Amino acid sequence: METYDYIVVGAGSAGCAVAGRLSEDPANRVLLIEAGGSADHFWVNSPAGMGKLFLEKRLNWSYFTEAGSRIEGRSIYWPRGRMLGGTSSVNGMVYMRGHPRDFDHWESLGNPGWGWNDVLPYFRKSESNTRGASDIHGGDGPLRVSDPIMRSPVIDDYLSAAAGIGIPRINDLNAPPYEGADYHQHTIRDGRRESSYTAFIAPVLNSRRNLTLLTKAQVLRVVIEGNAATGIEVQQDGRRRVISAAREIVLSAGSLNSPQLLMLSGVGDGAKLQAAGIETRAHLPGVGQNLQDHWFAPMIWEVTPGSSYNSRVSGLAKYIEGMKYLLLRKGVLAMSASASAVFLRSSDDLQQPDLQMVLRPLSYTFHPKGAVIVDSFPGVSAGVVLLNPGSRGWVDLASADPLAAPLFQPNYLSDPDDARRTLIGIRKMRRIMGSAPVAARVVNERMPGAAAQSDEDLLHHLKTVGNCGWHQVGTCKMGRDGMAVVDARLRVHGVDRLRVADGAIMPTITAGNTNAPCIMIGEKAADMIRQDAAPRR
Repeated sequence: METYDYIVVGAGSAGCAVAGRLSEDPANRVLLIEAGGSADHFWVNSPAGMGKLFLEKRLNWSYFTEAGSRIEGRSIYWPRGRMLGGTSSVNGMVYMRGHPRDFDHWESLGNPGWGWNDVLPYFRKSESNTRGASDIHGGDGPLRVSDPIMRSPVIDDYLSAAAGIGIPRINDLNAPPYEGADYHQHTIRDGRRESSYTAFIAPVLNSRRNLTLLTKAQVLRVVIEGNAATGIEVQQDGRRRVISAAREIVLSAGSLNSPQLLMLSGVGDGAKLQAAGIETRAHLPGVGQNLQDHWFAPMIWEVTPGSSYNSRVSGLAKYIEGMKYLLLRKGVLAMSASASAVFLRSSDDLQQPDLQMVLRPLSYTFHPKGAVIVDSFPGVSAGVVLLNPGSRGWVDLASADPLAAPLFQPNYLSDPDDARRTLIGIRKMRRIMGSAPVAARVVNERMPGAAAQSDEDLLHHLKTVGNCGWHQVGTCKMGRDGMAVVDARLRVHGVDRLRVADGAIMPTITAGNTNAPCIMIGEKAADMIRQDAAPRR
Protein backbone atom coordinates (compact mmCIF):
# COMPACT_ATOMS: atom_id res chain seq x y z
CA MET A 1 0.00 0.00 0.00
CA GLU A 2 1.37 3.41 -1.01
CA THR A 3 1.25 5.72 1.99
CA TYR A 4 1.93 9.43 2.39
CA ASP A 5 1.40 11.72 5.35
CA TYR A 6 -0.64 14.18 3.32
CA ILE A 7 -2.46 13.70 0.04
CA VAL A 8 -3.41 16.88 -1.81
CA VAL A 9 -5.97 16.33 -4.58
CA GLY A 10 -5.64 18.87 -7.38
CA ALA A 11 -2.49 20.71 -8.53
CA GLY A 12 -4.33 23.98 -9.11
CA SER A 13 -4.27 27.44 -7.57
CA ALA A 14 -4.77 26.33 -3.95
CA GLY A 15 -3.47 22.76 -4.17
CA CYS A 16 0.02 23.73 -5.33
CA ALA A 17 0.29 26.20 -2.47
CA VAL A 18 -0.85 23.57 0.05
CA ALA A 19 1.55 20.90 -1.21
CA GLY A 20 4.44 23.30 -1.64
CA ARG A 21 4.17 24.63 1.89
CA LEU A 22 3.53 21.27 3.59
CA SER A 23 6.60 19.79 1.88
CA GLU A 24 8.82 22.53 3.32
CA ASP A 25 8.98 20.27 6.39
CA PRO A 26 11.19 17.32 5.32
CA ALA A 27 9.40 15.11 7.85
CA ASN A 28 6.17 15.38 5.85
CA ARG A 29 5.70 12.94 2.99
CA VAL A 30 3.42 14.80 0.59
CA LEU A 31 1.62 13.52 -2.49
CA LEU A 32 0.22 16.06 -4.95
CA ILE A 33 -2.09 14.42 -7.47
CA GLU A 34 -3.44 15.94 -10.70
CA ALA A 35 -5.92 14.57 -13.23
CA GLY A 36 -4.19 16.37 -16.09
CA GLY A 37 -0.61 16.42 -17.27
CA SER A 38 2.15 18.88 -18.07
CA ALA A 39 1.37 22.56 -18.62
CA ASP A 40 4.61 23.22 -20.50
CA HIS A 41 2.97 24.34 -23.75
CA PHE A 42 3.61 27.49 -25.75
CA TRP A 43 0.08 28.87 -25.45
CA VAL A 44 0.03 28.15 -21.72
CA ASN A 45 3.33 29.91 -21.13
CA SER A 46 2.61 32.93 -23.32
CA PRO A 47 0.21 35.25 -21.47
CA ALA A 48 -1.79 36.19 -24.56
CA GLY A 49 -2.45 32.52 -25.31
CA MET A 50 -5.43 32.31 -22.98
CA GLY A 51 -7.97 32.26 -25.81
CA LYS A 52 -6.16 29.36 -27.48
CA LEU A 53 -6.70 27.22 -24.38
CA PHE A 54 -10.48 27.49 -24.18
CA LEU A 55 -11.18 24.59 -26.51
CA GLU A 56 -8.04 22.53 -25.92
CA LYS A 57 -9.57 19.42 -24.36
CA ARG A 58 -6.19 17.92 -23.46
CA LEU A 59 -5.70 20.82 -21.06
CA ASN A 60 -9.25 21.68 -20.14
CA TRP A 61 -12.27 20.04 -18.48
CA SER A 62 -14.47 21.89 -21.02
CA TYR A 63 -17.62 21.91 -18.92
CA PHE A 64 -21.04 23.28 -19.87
CA THR A 65 -23.75 24.41 -17.48
CA GLU A 66 -27.35 23.32 -17.51
CA ALA A 67 -29.64 25.65 -19.47
CA GLY A 68 -30.41 28.85 -17.59
CA SER A 69 -34.05 29.91 -17.48
CA ARG A 70 -33.16 33.58 -16.94
CA ILE A 71 -30.56 33.77 -19.70
CA GLU A 72 -32.81 32.64 -22.54
CA GLY A 73 -32.15 28.93 -22.04
CA ARG A 74 -28.44 29.25 -22.76
CA SER A 75 -25.85 26.71 -21.64
CA ILE A 76 -22.63 28.48 -20.67
CA TYR A 77 -19.18 27.11 -21.46
CA TRP A 78 -16.95 26.75 -18.39
CA PRO A 79 -13.29 26.11 -19.21
CA ARG A 80 -11.37 24.78 -16.19
CA GLY A 81 -7.70 23.88 -16.28
CA ARG A 82 -6.91 20.17 -16.42
CA MET A 83 -3.13 20.29 -16.10
CA LEU A 84 -0.45 21.30 -13.65
CA GLY A 85 -1.46 24.67 -12.29
CA GLY A 86 -5.16 23.94 -12.82
CA THR A 87 -7.16 26.97 -13.81
CA SER A 88 -4.21 29.25 -12.94
CA SER A 89 -2.74 27.81 -16.17
CA VAL A 90 -5.67 28.96 -18.33
CA ASN A 91 -6.93 32.13 -16.61
CA GLY A 92 -6.43 35.80 -17.48
CA MET A 93 -3.65 36.15 -14.85
CA VAL A 94 -5.30 39.18 -13.19
CA TYR A 95 -4.06 39.57 -9.62
CA MET A 96 -6.96 40.88 -7.54
CA ARG A 97 -7.43 40.00 -3.90
CA GLY A 98 -10.91 41.34 -3.33
CA HIS A 99 -12.05 44.00 -0.86
CA PRO A 100 -11.07 43.84 2.84
CA ARG A 101 -14.77 43.85 3.75
CA ASP A 102 -15.18 40.53 1.89
CA PHE A 103 -13.02 38.76 4.45
CA ASP A 104 -14.37 40.62 7.45
CA HIS A 105 -17.79 39.42 6.28
CA TRP A 106 -16.54 35.82 6.18
CA GLU A 107 -15.42 36.19 9.77
CA SER A 108 -18.77 37.68 10.81
CA LEU A 109 -20.49 34.56 9.46
CA GLY A 110 -18.82 32.45 12.13
CA ASN A 111 -15.36 31.92 10.69
CA PRO A 112 -12.77 33.20 13.18
CA GLY A 113 -9.35 33.82 11.70
CA TRP A 114 -10.62 34.82 8.25
CA GLY A 115 -10.91 38.59 8.68
CA TRP A 116 -8.84 40.93 6.53
CA ASN A 117 -6.12 41.37 9.15
CA ASP A 118 -5.86 37.58 9.39
CA VAL A 119 -5.60 36.84 5.65
CA LEU A 120 -3.41 39.78 4.58
CA PRO A 121 -0.22 38.09 5.89
CA TYR A 122 -0.95 35.08 3.66
CA PHE A 123 -1.46 37.25 0.59
CA ARG A 124 1.87 38.90 1.37
CA LYS A 125 3.57 35.58 2.09
CA SER A 126 2.81 34.19 -1.35
CA GLU A 127 3.67 37.31 -3.31
CA SER A 128 6.82 38.54 -4.99
CA ASN A 129 5.62 41.88 -6.28
CA THR A 130 7.90 43.70 -8.71
CA ARG A 131 7.05 46.93 -6.87
CA GLY A 132 8.79 45.54 -3.78
CA ALA A 133 7.66 44.71 -0.27
CA SER A 134 5.34 47.00 1.69
CA ASP A 135 2.69 46.83 4.38
CA ILE A 136 0.30 45.63 1.64
CA HIS A 137 2.50 43.61 -0.71
CA GLY A 138 5.08 40.86 -0.35
CA GLY A 139 8.47 41.10 -2.02
CA ASP A 140 10.04 37.66 -1.67
CA GLY A 141 7.24 35.10 -1.99
CA PRO A 142 7.14 32.41 -4.67
CA LEU A 143 4.38 34.00 -6.81
CA ARG A 144 5.53 36.76 -9.17
CA VAL A 145 3.09 39.69 -9.51
CA SER A 146 4.03 42.32 -12.06
CA ASP A 147 2.90 45.44 -13.88
CA PRO A 148 2.18 45.36 -17.64
CA ILE A 149 5.32 45.61 -19.76
CA MET A 150 3.50 47.97 -22.15
CA ARG A 151 0.90 50.64 -21.49
CA SER A 152 -1.69 51.19 -24.18
CA PRO A 153 -2.62 54.78 -25.16
CA VAL A 154 -6.30 53.86 -25.27
CA ILE A 155 -6.12 52.51 -21.72
CA ASP A 156 -4.33 55.65 -20.55
CA ASP A 157 -7.13 57.70 -22.08
CA TYR A 158 -9.77 55.46 -20.52
CA LEU A 159 -8.31 55.98 -17.06
CA SER A 160 -8.09 59.75 -17.69
CA ALA A 161 -11.70 59.83 -18.88
CA ALA A 162 -12.78 58.03 -15.71
CA ALA A 163 -10.97 60.62 -13.64
CA GLY A 164 -12.71 63.35 -15.61
CA ILE A 165 -16.12 62.13 -14.46
CA GLY A 166 -15.11 61.77 -10.82
CA ILE A 167 -13.61 58.25 -10.62
CA PRO A 168 -10.11 58.81 -9.21
CA ARG A 169 -6.97 57.35 -10.71
CA ILE A 170 -5.29 55.31 -7.98
CA ASN A 171 -1.86 53.72 -7.83
CA ASP A 172 -2.86 50.20 -6.78
CA LEU A 173 -6.18 48.38 -7.14
CA ASN A 174 -5.18 46.08 -4.27
CA ALA A 175 -4.54 48.87 -1.77
CA PRO A 176 -6.57 51.60 -0.08
CA PRO A 177 -8.94 53.12 -1.05
CA TYR A 178 -9.85 49.97 -3.11
CA GLU A 179 -12.03 52.12 -5.33
CA GLY A 180 -10.97 53.92 -8.48
CA ALA A 181 -9.23 53.25 -11.80
CA ASP A 182 -5.84 51.78 -12.67
CA TYR A 183 -3.98 49.14 -14.63
CA HIS A 184 -4.25 45.60 -13.32
CA GLN A 185 -1.26 43.72 -12.02
CA HIS A 186 -0.83 40.17 -13.30
CA THR A 187 0.77 36.85 -12.38
CA ILE A 188 3.39 37.09 -15.13
CA ARG A 189 7.11 36.46 -14.66
CA ASP A 190 9.51 37.80 -17.29
CA GLY A 191 6.93 37.55 -20.06
CA ARG A 192 5.68 34.08 -19.09
CA ARG A 193 2.54 33.01 -17.26
CA GLU A 194 3.13 32.42 -13.56
CA SER A 195 0.78 29.66 -12.46
CA SER A 196 0.52 28.28 -8.97
CA TYR A 197 2.50 25.28 -10.21
CA THR A 198 5.39 27.33 -11.62
CA ALA A 199 5.45 29.36 -8.38
CA PHE A 200 5.10 26.74 -5.64
CA ILE A 201 6.04 23.34 -7.09
CA ALA A 202 8.29 23.50 -10.16
CA PRO A 203 11.22 25.28 -8.41
CA VAL A 204 11.40 22.68 -5.60
CA LEU A 205 10.11 19.44 -7.13
CA ASN A 206 13.50 17.96 -7.94
CA SER A 207 15.12 18.99 -4.67
CA ARG A 208 12.50 17.74 -2.21
CA ARG A 209 12.55 13.97 -1.89
CA ASN A 210 9.50 14.15 0.37
CA LEU A 211 7.30 15.68 -2.37
CA THR A 212 5.77 13.33 -4.94
CA LEU A 213 3.82 14.54 -7.97
CA LEU A 214 1.40 12.15 -9.66
CA THR A 215 -0.11 13.33 -12.97
CA LYS A 216 -2.77 11.99 -15.33
CA ALA A 217 -4.34 10.28 -12.35
CA GLN A 218 -7.99 10.94 -11.59
CA VAL A 219 -9.22 10.60 -8.04
CA LEU A 220 -12.47 8.64 -7.99
CA ARG A 221 -13.38 8.97 -4.31
CA VAL A 222 -12.07 9.50 -0.82
CA VAL A 223 -11.91 6.27 1.17
CA ILE A 224 -13.73 6.79 4.48
CA GLU A 225 -13.55 4.21 7.26
CA GLY A 226 -15.81 4.87 10.22
CA ASN A 227 -15.83 8.65 10.45
CA ALA A 228 -12.29 9.24 9.16
CA ALA A 229 -10.73 9.63 5.70
CA THR A 230 -7.99 7.05 5.23
CA GLY A 231 -7.04 7.29 1.56
CA ILE A 232 -8.11 7.89 -2.01
CA GLU A 233 -9.05 5.64 -4.90
CA VAL A 234 -7.26 6.64 -8.09
CA GLN A 235 -7.52 5.67 -11.74
CA GLN A 236 -4.36 5.98 -13.82
CA ASP A 237 -3.67 4.36 -17.19
CA GLY A 238 -6.96 2.50 -16.92
CA ARG A 239 -6.03 0.86 -13.60
CA ARG A 240 -7.47 1.62 -10.18
CA ARG A 241 -5.65 1.56 -6.87
CA VAL A 242 -5.93 2.96 -3.35
CA ILE A 243 -3.34 5.31 -1.85
CA SER A 244 -3.29 5.74 1.92
CA ALA A 245 -2.94 8.94 3.96
CA ALA A 246 -1.26 8.59 7.35
CA ARG A 247 -2.34 12.06 8.43
CA GLU A 248 -4.79 13.99 6.25
CA ILE A 249 -6.36 14.33 2.82
CA VAL A 250 -6.87 17.80 1.36
CA LEU A 251 -9.32 18.31 -1.50
CA SER A 252 -8.14 21.18 -3.70
CA ALA A 253 -9.88 20.04 -6.87
CA GLY A 254 -11.71 23.33 -7.31
CA SER A 255 -15.22 24.59 -6.69
CA LEU A 256 -16.69 22.21 -9.25
CA ASN A 257 -14.80 19.00 -8.58
CA SER A 258 -14.24 19.16 -4.82
CA PRO A 259 -18.00 18.87 -4.10
CA GLN A 260 -18.24 16.16 -6.75
CA LEU A 261 -15.55 14.15 -4.96
CA LEU A 262 -17.25 14.60 -1.61
CA MET A 263 -20.55 13.33 -3.01
CA LEU A 264 -18.87 10.38 -4.73
CA SER A 265 -17.34 9.57 -1.35
CA GLY A 266 -20.68 9.59 0.46
CA VAL A 267 -20.50 13.12 1.87
CA GLY A 268 -23.48 15.27 0.92
CA ASP A 269 -27.25 15.30 1.05
CA GLY A 270 -28.15 11.83 2.28
CA ALA A 271 -31.37 11.48 0.31
CA LYS A 272 -29.69 12.48 -2.96
CA LEU A 273 -26.76 10.17 -2.34
CA GLN A 274 -29.00 7.22 -1.63
CA ALA A 275 -31.01 7.95 -4.78
CA ALA A 276 -27.73 7.76 -6.72
CA GLY A 277 -26.82 4.46 -5.05
CA ILE A 278 -24.06 5.94 -2.87
CA GLU A 279 -23.80 5.05 0.82
CA THR A 280 -24.04 8.11 3.04
CA ARG A 281 -20.96 8.63 5.19
CA ALA A 282 -21.81 12.15 6.38
CA HIS A 283 -25.09 13.97 5.81
CA LEU A 284 -24.06 17.47 4.71
CA PRO A 285 -26.83 18.98 2.56
CA GLY A 286 -24.69 22.02 1.74
CA VAL A 287 -22.25 20.06 -0.44
CA GLY A 288 -22.61 21.46 -3.95
CA GLN A 289 -24.94 24.28 -2.89
CA ASN A 290 -24.15 28.02 -2.62
CA LEU A 291 -22.52 28.12 -6.10
CA GLN A 292 -21.60 31.69 -7.03
CA ASP A 293 -19.99 33.24 -10.08
CA HIS A 294 -19.49 36.67 -11.62
CA TRP A 295 -21.79 37.47 -14.56
CA PHE A 296 -20.80 40.31 -16.86
CA ALA A 297 -22.11 42.42 -19.70
CA PRO A 298 -19.72 42.46 -22.69
CA MET A 299 -19.28 45.71 -24.62
CA ILE A 300 -17.28 46.43 -27.79
CA TRP A 301 -16.34 49.69 -29.49
CA GLU A 302 -14.81 50.15 -32.92
CA VAL A 303 -11.93 52.57 -32.49
CA THR A 304 -9.33 54.36 -34.58
CA PRO A 305 -6.69 51.91 -35.92
CA GLY A 306 -3.87 53.05 -33.64
CA SER A 307 -6.06 52.51 -30.60
CA SER A 308 -6.41 48.71 -30.87
CA TYR A 309 -4.13 45.67 -30.77
CA ASN A 310 -6.43 43.64 -33.05
CA SER A 311 -4.25 44.12 -36.12
CA ARG A 312 -1.15 43.02 -34.19
CA VAL A 313 -2.60 39.58 -33.44
CA SER A 314 -3.90 38.80 -36.93
CA GLY A 315 -2.54 38.51 -40.47
CA LEU A 316 1.21 38.81 -41.04
CA ALA A 317 1.62 41.04 -38.00
CA LYS A 318 0.94 38.15 -35.65
CA TYR A 319 4.09 36.41 -36.90
CA ILE A 320 6.12 39.51 -36.13
CA GLU A 321 4.65 39.55 -32.64
CA GLY A 322 5.44 35.84 -32.36
CA MET A 323 9.11 36.39 -33.23
CA LYS A 324 9.31 39.32 -30.83
CA TYR A 325 7.95 37.11 -28.08
CA LEU A 326 10.20 34.13 -28.85
CA LEU A 327 13.33 36.24 -28.99
CA LEU A 328 12.70 38.87 -26.33
CA ARG A 329 9.65 37.77 -24.29
CA LYS A 330 8.11 41.11 -25.17
CA GLY A 331 5.24 42.47 -27.22
CA VAL A 332 1.53 41.73 -27.19
CA LEU A 333 2.01 37.99 -26.54
CA ALA A 334 3.73 38.79 -23.23
CA MET A 335 0.65 40.60 -21.89
CA SER A 336 -2.72 39.74 -20.43
CA ALA A 337 -5.69 41.03 -22.40
CA SER A 338 -7.36 42.34 -19.22
CA ALA A 339 -5.29 45.48 -18.93
CA SER A 340 -7.23 47.76 -16.60
CA ALA A 341 -10.29 48.21 -14.45
CA VAL A 342 -12.51 50.72 -12.75
CA PHE A 343 -13.93 49.71 -9.37
CA LEU A 344 -16.94 51.71 -8.24
CA ARG A 345 -20.26 51.49 -6.43
CA SER A 346 -23.59 51.29 -8.23
CA SER A 347 -25.06 53.35 -5.37
CA ASP A 348 -23.59 55.77 -2.85
CA ASP A 349 -25.44 53.82 -0.17
CA LEU A 350 -23.08 50.85 -0.58
CA GLN A 351 -20.04 50.43 1.64
CA GLN A 352 -17.75 48.98 -1.05
CA PRO A 353 -17.51 48.77 -4.85
CA ASP A 354 -19.89 46.28 -6.46
CA LEU A 355 -18.87 46.93 -10.09
CA GLN A 356 -15.62 46.10 -11.87
CA MET A 357 -15.40 47.59 -15.36
CA VAL A 358 -12.52 46.05 -17.30
CA LEU A 359 -11.25 47.57 -20.55
CA ARG A 360 -9.02 45.65 -22.94
CA PRO A 361 -7.03 47.22 -25.81
CA LEU A 362 -8.35 44.58 -28.22
CA SER A 363 -11.75 43.07 -28.93
CA TYR A 364 -12.98 39.52 -29.36
CA THR A 365 -16.21 37.62 -29.35
CA PHE A 366 -17.11 34.55 -27.28
CA HIS A 367 -19.04 32.00 -29.28
CA PRO A 368 -21.55 29.65 -27.62
CA LYS A 369 -19.34 26.56 -27.91
CA GLY A 370 -16.35 28.28 -26.36
CA ALA A 371 -14.34 29.70 -29.27
CA VAL A 372 -12.72 33.10 -28.79
CA ILE A 373 -12.37 35.03 -32.07
CA VAL A 374 -10.49 38.34 -32.38
CA ASP A 375 -12.58 40.88 -34.30
CA SER A 376 -11.54 41.88 -37.83
CA PHE A 377 -11.96 45.61 -37.17
CA PRO A 378 -9.91 47.76 -34.76
CA GLY A 379 -11.75 47.41 -31.50
CA VAL A 380 -11.58 47.56 -27.72
CA SER A 381 -13.74 45.49 -25.41
CA ALA A 382 -15.10 45.82 -21.92
CA GLY A 383 -16.67 43.61 -19.32
CA VAL A 384 -19.03 45.18 -16.81
CA VAL A 385 -18.80 42.73 -13.90
CA LEU A 386 -21.15 42.57 -10.92
CA LEU A 387 -18.87 41.74 -8.00
CA ASN A 388 -21.28 40.54 -5.30
CA PRO A 389 -24.19 38.83 -7.03
CA GLY A 390 -27.16 37.62 -5.06
CA SER A 391 -27.83 34.68 -7.38
CA ARG A 392 -26.98 31.21 -6.10
CA GLY A 393 -26.73 27.89 -7.92
CA TRP A 394 -25.61 24.31 -7.36
CA VAL A 395 -23.36 21.44 -8.40
CA ASP A 396 -24.74 17.89 -8.41
CA LEU A 397 -23.80 14.43 -9.59
CA ALA A 398 -25.00 13.35 -13.02
CA SER A 399 -24.59 9.75 -11.83
CA ALA A 400 -22.53 7.62 -9.47
CA ASP A 401 -19.97 7.18 -12.27
CA PRO A 402 -16.86 9.05 -11.01
CA LEU A 403 -15.71 9.67 -14.58
CA ALA A 404 -18.95 11.44 -15.57
CA ALA A 405 -18.93 15.24 -15.52
CA PRO A 406 -21.04 16.79 -12.75
CA LEU A 407 -24.14 18.90 -13.39
CA PHE A 408 -23.93 22.66 -12.93
CA GLN A 409 -26.75 25.17 -12.56
CA PRO A 410 -25.45 28.63 -11.63
CA ASN A 411 -28.89 30.31 -11.84
CA TYR A 412 -27.41 33.45 -13.32
CA LEU A 413 -29.62 36.54 -12.82
CA SER A 414 -32.03 34.66 -10.56
CA ASP A 415 -31.74 37.57 -8.14
CA PRO A 416 -33.37 40.50 -10.02
CA ASP A 417 -31.11 43.01 -8.28
CA ASP A 418 -28.13 41.52 -10.14
CA ALA A 419 -29.47 42.75 -13.48
CA ARG A 420 -30.48 46.15 -12.08
CA ARG A 421 -26.99 46.92 -10.79
CA THR A 422 -25.27 45.57 -13.91
CA LEU A 423 -27.34 47.91 -16.09
CA ILE A 424 -26.14 50.82 -13.96
CA GLY A 425 -22.60 49.66 -14.76
CA ILE A 426 -23.30 49.56 -18.51
CA ARG A 427 -24.47 53.16 -18.44
CA LYS A 428 -21.47 54.25 -16.37
CA MET A 429 -19.17 52.50 -18.84
CA ARG A 430 -20.81 54.34 -21.71
CA ARG A 431 -20.35 57.61 -19.88
CA ILE A 432 -16.62 57.00 -19.48
CA MET A 433 -16.17 55.96 -23.12
CA GLY A 434 -18.10 59.06 -24.21
CA SER A 435 -15.82 61.39 -22.24
CA ALA A 436 -12.56 63.05 -23.24
CA PRO A 437 -9.91 62.01 -24.00
CA VAL A 438 -10.93 58.41 -24.84
CA ALA A 439 -14.05 59.55 -26.75
CA ALA A 440 -11.82 60.89 -29.53
CA ARG A 441 -10.70 57.32 -30.26
CA VAL A 442 -14.21 55.85 -30.52
CA VAL A 443 -15.71 55.35 -33.99
CA ASN A 444 -18.93 53.65 -32.83
CA GLU A 445 -20.32 51.25 -30.27
CA ARG A 446 -20.57 47.78 -31.78
CA MET A 447 -21.98 45.94 -28.72
CA PRO A 448 -24.67 46.28 -27.49
CA GLY A 449 -24.91 49.16 -29.97
CA ALA A 450 -26.13 52.73 -29.72
CA ALA A 451 -29.72 51.67 -30.47
CA ALA A 452 -29.89 49.71 -27.19
CA GLN A 453 -30.92 52.45 -24.75
CA SER A 454 -33.88 51.26 -22.71
CA ASP A 455 -33.66 49.00 -19.68
CA GLU A 456 -35.48 46.37 -21.71
CA ASP A 457 -32.92 46.55 -24.53
CA LEU A 458 -29.95 46.36 -22.16
CA LEU A 459 -31.49 43.54 -20.14
CA HIS A 460 -32.00 41.59 -23.38
CA HIS A 461 -28.31 42.09 -24.16
CA LEU A 462 -27.30 40.97 -20.67
CA LYS A 463 -29.39 37.80 -20.95
CA THR A 464 -28.55 36.84 -24.52
CA VAL A 465 -24.91 37.90 -24.85
CA GLY A 466 -23.74 38.21 -21.24
CA ASN A 467 -21.13 35.78 -20.03
CA CYS A 468 -19.50 34.62 -16.83
CA GLY A 469 -16.24 35.50 -15.13
CA TRP A 470 -15.23 31.83 -14.71
CA HIS A 471 -14.94 32.58 -11.00
CA GLN A 472 -17.04 29.72 -9.61
CA VAL A 473 -16.82 29.48 -5.81
CA GLY A 474 -18.75 28.61 -2.68
CA THR A 475 -19.84 24.98 -3.14
CA CYS A 476 -18.30 23.66 0.11
CA LYS A 477 -18.78 26.76 2.17
CA MET A 478 -17.06 27.46 5.44
CA GLY A 479 -19.22 28.10 8.48
CA ARG A 480 -21.31 26.80 11.36
CA ASP A 481 -24.84 26.79 9.94
CA GLY A 482 -26.73 23.79 8.63
CA MET A 483 -25.50 24.29 5.07
CA ALA A 484 -21.82 24.66 5.96
CA VAL A 485 -19.47 21.94 4.72
CA VAL A 486 -16.21 22.86 6.47
CA ASP A 487 -15.34 24.68 9.67
CA ALA A 488 -13.00 27.64 10.01
CA ARG A 489 -10.03 25.23 10.00
CA LEU A 490 -11.36 23.88 6.65
CA ARG A 491 -12.11 20.47 8.22
CA VAL A 492 -15.10 18.69 6.70
CA HIS A 493 -17.91 18.50 9.25
CA GLY A 494 -18.40 14.94 10.44
CA VAL A 495 -15.35 13.44 8.70
CA ASP A 496 -11.99 13.41 10.47
CA ARG A 497 -8.70 13.94 8.62
CA LEU A 498 -10.40 15.48 5.58
CA ARG A 499 -10.26 19.13 4.53
CA VAL A 500 -11.26 21.23 1.56
CA ALA A 501 -8.87 24.02 0.57
CA ASP A 502 -9.86 25.92 -2.57
CA GLY A 503 -12.45 28.45 -3.76
CA ALA A 504 -15.26 26.09 -2.78
CA ILE A 505 -14.90 27.12 0.89
CA MET A 506 -15.78 30.79 0.26
CA PRO A 507 -19.08 31.64 1.99
CA THR A 508 -19.46 34.58 -0.39
CA ILE A 509 -17.58 35.46 -3.56
CA THR A 510 -14.78 38.01 -3.38
CA ALA A 511 -15.06 41.38 -5.10
CA GLY A 512 -12.75 40.71 -8.01
CA ASN A 513 -10.87 37.94 -9.79
CA THR A 514 -10.62 34.85 -7.61
CA ASN A 515 -7.20 33.34 -8.34
CA ALA A 516 -5.28 35.33 -5.70
CA PRO A 517 -7.82 34.51 -2.94
CA CYS A 518 -7.64 30.81 -3.86
CA ILE A 519 -3.85 30.87 -3.51
CA MET A 520 -4.24 32.66 -0.18
CA ILE A 521 -6.65 29.91 0.96
CA GLY A 522 -3.99 27.33 0.07
CA GLU A 523 -1.35 29.23 2.02
CA LYS A 524 -3.55 29.55 5.10
CA ALA A 525 -4.73 25.93 4.87
CA ALA A 526 -1.15 24.64 4.87
CA ASP A 527 -0.36 26.74 7.93
CA MET A 528 -3.41 25.41 9.80
CA ILE A 529 -2.66 21.81 8.84
CA ARG A 530 0.87 22.11 10.18
CA GLN A 531 -0.38 23.79 13.36
CA ASP A 532 -2.95 21.04 13.94
CA ALA A 533 -0.41 18.27 13.15
CA ALA A 534 -2.68 15.23 13.10
CA PRO A 535 -0.81 12.18 14.47
CA ARG A 536 0.22 9.50 12.00
CA ARG A 537 -1.95 6.42 11.94
